[in-house]
Formats: sequence, structure tokens, C-alpha cells
Amino acid sequence: MALALTLANIGVIPFASPIYGMVTNFLVPLAVPMLLFDSDLNRVINDTGSLLLAFFVGAIATIVGTLVAYPLVPLRSLGDDVGWRVACALAARHIGGAINFVAVADTLNIGGTAVSAAIAADNVVVALYFAFLFYISKSGEGKDTAAVQEDNSEKESKIPDPEDVNSEYGDITLPSLAIALSISSLLVTLGRILTKTLLPTGTSSLPVISLLTVFAATTFPNFFSRIRSAGTSVGVLFIQMFFAASGAGGNLVLVLKRAPSLFAFSVLQIGIHFGILMTLGRWICRIPPRELYLASNANVGGPTTAAAMAQAKQWNRLVLPALLIGVLGYASATAIALALGPVLLRLPVFLN
Repeated sequence: MALALTLANIGVIPFASPIYGMVTNFLVPLAVPMLLFDSDLNRVINDTGSLLLAFFVGAIATIVGTLVAYPLVPLRSLGDDVGWRVACALAARHIGGAINFVAVADTLNIGGTAVSAAIAADNVVVALYFAFLFYISKSGEGKDTAAVQEDNSEKESKIPDPEDVNSEYGDITLPSLAIALSISSLLVTLGRILTKTLLPTGTSSLPVISLLTVFAATTFPNFFSRIRSAGTSVGVLFIQMFFAASGAGGNLVLVLKRAPSLFAFSVLQIGIHFGILMTLGRWICRIPPRELYLASNANVGGPTTAAAMAQAKQWNRLVLPALLIGVLGYASATAIALALGPVLLRLPVFLN
């Protein structure tokens, strides 16, 4: 995204092109279901133990953080009627991950400059936050992992990383790619038909497409596990193309001008998230600290970063649960963040 932003502003590639519209209108809707092929809710509920509760506390903490941060930092520098949209998109990212940011940004029609500025500022905050989580957490297994099922360490080898194609489900072949694209196209088509039939004109179909995919993956988990890696690989590629197209449509001067307020918003949002998570999770719900750190990582970063943290800290029994709650974030964050929009519009703004 940064490279595309730079190239567009020095005149190497255009600010506007039909290709950018094709990426947003066609490739992003295909990417959403492909990145949710692994969202089997039965497995999430059965295999995550108390980490599932920690995830829900973290999601609530992000919602509260958004509701508190927006009146204090209303993102007016982004333009009229844009700040609340970006706040929703960042809430989606800090409950699920980048795919949810993209889905909300597309649904709410956020412009390329605002998307580029938001991602640039938030990436810095998230990187610093991950460093903080690694610093305060201790390595090695401990007694506080007992709430997670004992057989998770055996199951973890059977549950591949969502972005790792080198696994027992990781064979990417032409048939698997074709099936993944076909199933994704089918889900997108059904989602658009249901959206046009049941919802008001102009409503984005991405939330309905997400719900359909989660339902299908939960109903037919064995089938979707066989095309998960192919779907994820193509889905990640399409999402990166969206970021590149958004960067190409951004004004570098405006991005730099708007980044400070976005940085402040992300810091406040994530800071409140961490404070509430630790208060409710540790002292009221009695959840072990390492599970709270992992849940926060899954909220803010997604399944890959959460599983990587569990592995790096040698919390072997928490690798699978961390991965699964991250997938749950992918499945739920878009709808939660979109529901925040009407609430944010009603909030009083303290700083102009």
C-alpha cells in the first residue's frame, strides 16, 4: 500500500483507474468468503475453553474503547461524515483483523486517502502494542492454562495456520483453486441476491456474504477444510490488491496530514481495550493473564499473530485455541463494527 501510494504521488501510476474499481467491486467480495472457509463455529466453541470468554471480553473492550475514543478524537481531519466510518473500520480491525477492516471500509464507502492514512497510522500502533504484549508476558507453560482442554496439544497439529500453505490441508492445486473460487463466487452471488431481496437498496452485500460463509463452513467443515488453504492464499492476495488500489488512490500530503489524529485514535482505542480487558478478565472473570494477552492479540491482529505469539511463548496448549478465536474474530467483527455506526453518530463530540 505504501509503495502504491508513493508511486501514484510521483506520477508513475494513475490516481484513478477502472482496475481499482474492479478490485473493490469484484475481488474484495470474492476474498471475504475465501478467508472465512475455516470459520467452523462448532470447533471454536468446543476447543477454545476459557480463551473464548477472554475473546468476548476483548471484543466488548474494543467496542467500549471505540465509543469512548470517538467523542474525544472524532477524526474531523478526514472530512465531513468520514470520521465515524473510519472509527467503525478500525473497530472491526481490532475485533477481527484486516479482512474486517476491508469489509467495513468497502461497505461504508471510505475513500482511498482515508483508508491509506488509517492503515498507516494503525499499523504503527499495532506493532508497538504487540511489542508491549510480548514484553509483559512470560514464556513457558503454567498452571493457568488448565482451563483449556488437555487434548489441544494433540489437536494443534491437525489445525493448520490460516496463512500457512505447508500443512496437511495446504496442498494448493488447480482443482482446489478452481473449487475455492467457484464456491466463493456462489456465496457472493447468493449473498447479493439475498441483500437485494431482503435489505434496503444500496446496502452492501458483504455482511450477508460473511454470514452465509460462516453458516456453510460450520455446516460442512470437512469440505471447507480441503479448500481452506487455496481459498486463503487467493483471498490474502485479493486483500493485498485492495490495499494497493486504496494506496494508489490516496493523496500523500493528506495522508501525512491526517495520520496524527488517526494515531491518537488508535492509541486511545487500543489502550482502553487493554485496560478493560485486564480489569474485567483478570479481576471479575478470573481468566489467566496469558489467555487475556492472547485474546487481545487475536482481537487486534487476528488468528495468525495470536497463534504465533502462543508458539513463541511456548504456550503449546493455547496455540489451537488462539488460532480458533482469531477465526471467530474474522467471522463476527464486520457485523459488530457496522452496528456501531448508528451509535457513533448519536454520540456528542467533545473535541472539534
